[in-house]
Amino acid sequence: MRTQPVGTLDALARRLRALPPSCGPVRLVAVDGHAGSGKTTFAGRLAEALGGAPVLHTDDFATHEQLFGWTERLRTHVLTPLARGTAARYAPYDWVERRFAATRRRLDPAPVVLLEGVGSGRRAVRPWLARLLWMELPDRDSWRRGRLRDGPELAAFWDGWRPAERAHFADDPSRPYAGELVLQRKEGYEVLPGPAAIDGNIPGPHTA
Repeated sequence: MRTQPVGTLDALARRLRALPPSCGPVRLVAVDGHAGSGKTTFAGRLAEALGGAPVLHTDDFATHEQLFGWTERLRTHVLTPLARGTAARYAPYDWVERRFAATRRRLDPAPVVLLEGVGSGRRAVRPWLARLLWMELPDRDSWRRGRLRDGPELAAFWDGWRPAERAHFADDPSRPYAGELVLQRKEGYEVLPGPAAIDGNIPGPHTA
């Protein structure tokens, strides 16, 4: 039997706003999935449905040398300040200059903040999440779309990215903890119940 949709993007936004705060006064919502699965575009659309919610990108914390080793930077510069109810300040990584920017960005606590990127639903971040969303597109399809998007100039990067992503999700899978699965259709997004909605693994508020 096919799983029934759980509503439109606006309905999802209403459910997210109704969740209890998970990181200080903030409802932190992760948008995870394979590279090329459409996370950034979806997060932008969801942010609009939320009335202009801030979107934080894990690409601002990762580096060429640490594709997935960004947890501590995120915790120190964003999660801990937001949990205290204060503004976060972080220097985004410049993927062209291969260094962190000299100027820091400010992220004020908001009712909902979206954290978008591969691995944003990792186990070290889940205690801070109000909800984890997973872009439901197989890895090979996602990577194919990402390579077409980025062109031949980034072919070498993708050759290195694929095994790194496989290794990350093999050790630290996100999808089993997703409250909703997001499918991109020609007519828009379809939101389905995720594994956590069935198994009871939905992330809870951070209490430490």
